[in-house]
Amino acid sequence: MTPTLTTLLLLGLSVGPRTRAQAGTLPAPSLWAEPGSVVPWGSTVTIWCQGILEAHEFHLDKDGHPVPWDRQKPLEPGNKAKFSIRYVTEQYAGRYHCSCQSPTGSSEGSDPLELVVTGFHAKPTLSALPNPMVTSGGKVTLQCTSWTGFHRFVLMREGEPRPAWTLDSQRPTSGQFQALFPVGPVTPSARWTFRCHGYFNNTPQLWSYPSDPLELLVSGVSRKPSLLTQQSPVVTPGQRLTLQCRSHVGYDRFALYKEAAHDLPQHLSRQPQAGPSGADFPLGPVNSSHGGRYTCYGGHNLSSEWSAPSDPLDILVTGQLPSTPSLSVQPGPMVASGENVTLLCQSWSFVDTFLLSKEGAADPPLRLRSKYRAGHYQAKFSMNPVTSAQGGTYRCYGSYSTSPHLLSHPSDPLELQVSGSSGEPGPPATDPSSTAGPNRYLYVLIGAAGAFVLLLCLLVVLLVRRRRQGKGRKPGAADPEPQDRGLQDRCRRARRTARGGGGAGPAAGRGGWRPPRNDLCPGCRM
Repeated sequence: MTPTLTTLLLLGLSVGPRTRAQAGTLPAPSLWAEPGSVVPWGSTVTIWCQGILEAHEFHLDKDGHPVPWDRQKPLEPGNKAKFSIRYVTEQYAGRYHCSCQSPTGSSEGSDPLELVVTGFHAKPTLSALPNPMVTSGGKVTLQCTSWTGFHRFVLMREGEPRPAWTLDSQRPTSGQFQALFPVGPVTPSARWTFRCHGYFNNTPQLWSYPSDPLELLVSGVSRKPSLLTQQSPVVTPGQRLTLQCRSHVGYDRFALYKEAAHDLPQHLSRQPQAGPSGADFPLGPVNSSHGGRYTCYGGHNLSSEWSAPSDPLDILVTGQLPSTPSLSVQPGPMVASGENVTLLCQSWSFVDTFLLSKEGAADPPLRLRSKYRAGHYQAKFSMNPVTSAQGGTYRCYGSYSTSPHLLSHPSDPLELQVSGSSGEPGPPATDPSSTAGPNRYLYVLIGAAGAFVLLLCLLVVLLVRRRRQGKGRKPGAADPEPQDRGLQDRCRRARRTARGGGGAGPAAGRGGWRPPRNDLCPGCRM
């Protein structure tokens, strides 16, 4: 090898590292945003770029701009710079990179940072299918929907700076645009709170307002509480309603959940009280939105896991349909225990379901599908055989199966009275078609009063006759006395006449004395 070639090779080896440093072979810095890369319009955000200690300047570049967006000197100890945006608008949305400068050259560019600005379109709706209560280890589907024709939907999980999922939107037969996000398996070791956004492909860094938050409640196997109400579950608009969640376990907190509701479940801490632990959830004044199916859960402060759900409680709101059904009973409102009784609920207006409610009963109303007969929609509620416990005041309602918790106006109340047993004397028989309870009571009272008056009259007549017979009869006499005062007077005159002529007439000498004939009283004894 010639001396000239050797010299050139040595020179090349010595200048190679310097040439690569000047070309940008320093390690790439890190780039992030605080509080996150997804920020609301009008808020404040800070972008940080961190590189090597020898860096004397940091550059922030934004895609689409030929010159650096901003330049900053490093903060102590000298390896990072701070880029502040005090009022975020749409012009700050985009993709950013940063690099650092040192005496030996420039670094490579950082990984990109997507700065997203929210609040440019109407918020979508986020719900859980089938509901936000998930058993530990279970899975659930989150549905993000909107009437706005977004191209894509994004699901964000609380506490994470980056989107959890991004999916193309679909438009099913319902007409809304949506995306379905599978989530799970869920565990009680972390909180599962989500929001979703929508955006268009031509502005991927300008998102809609966030949906309302949706929290998944992870339920376990600890004993379920009880959910109850002091009032009837059938309520009227404007009424004050309070649902009570109670448990003997001693939970520190309680949650109330309404099925198919988009709102977060209500959370309450334990309320001090004697006996079981619990919490009261006031829901009044009642309107149509309060109708639905509710469950409640209990939990401990030291665990994110919730109990098993309570048994469901249906709250039914009356007066939401324009119709008012009628209620009748067969054979009548007064029956004996053991008889077969049918309560008939009817409506001229269409309803596909009838409900029968007993006043003061804690059990939910009975439901039956309606049938169309003789121009009416009707349902027959049978009590075969009826018991004394089924006596009480009843009302019936109509509803639609599409909104089962919204009811019609109530029927007029019907009181059912059940006596002891079918072997005991029961109420008088009435026409089976009669449903007029007050009339039936009137018939019974009139019949009893009439029988009493008739018996009293008979007793009076008998007493009068016996008294009259006893006044005019001598001892041993068997013939009846005359019936009127004039006849009695004639008899007395006839007797005096007979006594005055006794023994003086010719008949007395020929055959003994015989009572003379007296024309004044032919039927009297002389």
